Amino acid sequence: MPSAKRVLLVDDDSMLRSSLAEQLASEGTYAIVEAADCAQARARVQDGLYEFMILDVSLPDGDGRALCREFRDGGVTAPIILLTAADSDTDTIEGLNSGANDYILKPFRFAVLMARVQAHLRSHGQSEEAVYRIGPYTFRPSAKVLLDAADRKIRLTEKETNILKYLYRSGETVPRETLLHEVWGYNPAVTTHTLETHIYRLRQKIETNPGQARILVTESGGYRLMP
Repeated sequence: MPSAKRVLLVDDDSMLRSSLAEQLASEGTYAIVEAADCAQARARVQDGLYEFMILDVSLPDGDGRALCREFRDGGVTAPIILLTAADSDTDTIEGLNSGANDYILKPFRFAVLMARVQAHLRSHGQSEEAVYRIGPYTFRPSAKVLLDAADRKIRLTEKETNILKYLYRSGETVPRETLLHEVWGYNPAVTTHTLETHIYRLRQKIETNPGQARILVTESGGYRLMP
């Protein structure tokens, strides 16, 4: 099964929130973290990184747009989608200016919401701002670095960065040949031994016990990142 990616869902409408959480969970790749207001959302954000966020504009203790801006100012780079019942150009402009990636009018179809989420995730994944959580580390591909819980830096080579990035985005076991071609291209001079050497060096950097990998594991003829 793919590694679950965390999603923050903030809405004071418990029925809508539960319905969205259930539908997101049914996708099989997301771990949903719920919040009913701004205060709860702030507390949830302290728990770590999220794949994306869905924020309602009208919350009992504040405005979702202001919350979005607060998260952006605090360093959140993940895609944020705002939900609103107000249909006006002014509201849309204010929402996007707050740092949101999209602004969706209620009621909406779940398929449309997810299509927009996936589009923003693809764009975010290619951006210099992308930040991911890999095991106990914060992964910053643009800087080619992993940060541990004490913010100590683990420097990565370009190939190591690309291996981690592809495995993370895949979210599942990737065959050796597929990973080899994705990172090195279709180069007949490069063999799976080259990939295995890089995997070995990566494990020396990130695993507590490289001989018994818990983060970058071997599965069914390929490799996978564990949550």
